[in-house]
Amino acid sequence: MATVKSTTDRGLLAPTDRKRPSVRWSTRLSHGLLLAILAIAGLGPMLWLAKAAVTPTQDTLRHPMSLWPNGIDLANLAEAWTRVEIDKYFFNTIALAAGSWAVQLLVAATGGYALAVLRPRLGRYISGAVLATLFVPSVVLLVPLYLTILDPPVVGTSMLNTFWAVWLPAGANAFNVLLMQRFFANLPREIFEAARVDGAGPYRLFWSIVLPMSRPVIGVVSVFAVIASWKDFLWPMLVLPDPALQPLSVRLPALQQFVELDVFLAALAISSLIPIALFLVFQRLFLSSAGLGGAVKG
Repeated sequence: MATVKSTTDRGLLAPTDRKRPSVRWSTRLSHGLLLAILAIAGLGPMLWLAKAAVTPTQDTLRHPMSLWPNGIDLANLAEAWTRVEIDKYFFNTIALAAGSWAVQLLVAATGGYALAVLRPRLGRYISGAVLATLFVPSVVLLVPLYLTILDPPVVGTSMLNTFWAVWLPAGANAFNVLLMQRFFANLPREIFEAARVDGAGPYRLFWSIVLPMSRPVIGVVSVFAVIASWKDFLWPMLVLPDPALQPLSVRLPALQQFVELDVFLAALAISSLIPIALFLVFQRLFLSSAGLGGAVKG
């Protein structure tokens, strides 16, 4: 038994090798070098954008890697907020992201709950059909989806130039449904049976039992939904031709040729604050959800 444990726990370096000074210091050096490379690759572009947002255009073009050779220009942020009208497009982006998040979370949570907890008779085939949609390129669906937005079958009036044209299609996200289904399937069934014995129906079971236990995966789906909506460009450009309703992802490329480089970079920096802050807030949920699936089931 001890032999099996030592074999399974052994990594690339044996414990005896790690005690050698040369191996220990070389391992630390390689780990530190790898961490530095990852930090530069991950944080470098964001830090450069933050620096360029308060740097004059000439300094950015002549000395792109220098730290403010001629001082900091905070007026770029104010000019980007007023002249480029970042405040209006920022509100449009937040409204689109909030609506897309709500629709995706509603569809993913209820769909995953129905397939994993309620387990309908044809649930296996429904799960297979949902999984099959992941293999369909999203570009193929643009034309039929756009025609559906122009003439919805139930509403009867066009949704063009309305936020609903972005919110409703966002709910058809098979990845989020399968992610929720997988998480719900790993929850202990004993809790569900005990709740049913106490008289809890499917709605009470979903609201009072499943959702409170699913905060990690809800956080993960929330981050995915908001970031996907925040950076989406093609679909909002198609269904929101009115510039007054367009988000930052659509308006900033259109305004690039009319503003200076420093103001444009300041606008980009402002538009990236929400995704960065959202990830920092929910990063703990990412880490906890990574190991919760197996731990709960065990």
